Amino acid sequence: MLRLGVAFLWLIHLLPFSVISAIGRGLGALAYHLGQARVAGINIDACFPEASEPERRRLLKTHFSYLGESVLCLGLLWWAPAERIARFVQVEGAENYLPYRGKQPVIGFAPHFVGVEMGTIRLALDYEAAAIYSRQKDPYLNELLLRSRTRFKPITMIARQDGLRGALRALRQGLTLYVLPDMDMGREGSVFVPFFGIPAATVPILSRLAGISGAVVIPAITRRRSDGKGYIVKIYEAWENFPTNDAITDTRRMNEFLEARVREMPEQYFWAHKRFRTRPDGVSTKVFYP
Repeated sequence: MLRLGVAFLWLIHLLPFSVISAIGRGLGALAYHLGQARVAGINIDACFPEASEPERRRLLKTHFSYLGESVLCLGLLWWAPAERIARFVQVEGAENYLPYRGKQPVIGFAPHFVGVEMGTIRLALDYEAAAIYSRQKDPYLNELLLRSRTRFKPITMIARQDGLRGALRALRQGLTLYVLPDMDMGREGSVFVPFFGIPAATVPILSRLAGISGAVVIPAITRRRSDGKGYIVKIYEAWENFPTNDAITDTRRMNEFLEARVREMPEQYFWAHKRFRTRPDGVSTKVFYP
């Protein structure tokens, strides 16, 4: 089944982006109607209690249409030439990164919006870097993902399961390190800081890596263009006065920044993850997953 899906993505990538987008949004809508949106719906209900029920359902439907589009765009990222990727994924704010390149270690904070894969591969067209990734259980899929992420520049891929040693080594080698720390990785090593007012288990990896390596943190967030013609990866200004000597304060700042970006485009955040699965001891919550 997996190989059939990959073959489908290869065929799809030959089509114009507008057609890929339309098919993907249709498949996302179909997944929503087939009942695949339960976890995302629970998260949206928890994070936007001030919105009406119809508003939250519209947000959920739109999210799934964009999620479907992003999945079909994987074929472009895996097989399309660099010139085509550069056309449908644009870069904004490179001037915020270039002064640090080669002069100071850089951590790219790249949270899980639906376009995150587009953004990281687009930046790989221009810059050598390192990235932390989750090793896939299926060897074929794992190899495919690694090959796609390293086919333009010699990107160093560091498995999340291997800990921080490889990440620190990459920073000491002068590579920009992309980190995606906005998921619930369990209780061990996490701190609880608010995300949309809900205590969320969050790994304080930005604070720890920046503190040990002296790296500057620069967010890079990918959004779908409002005209529907592709994506833009925006590189933000480097964070000042980061890290502090308090990892909880630093991680709270990270979540506050992320929450502000989610509120700008809530339909594009990756809501299908069980973000509030791990709960603090003695704290009840209204977030319950199936």
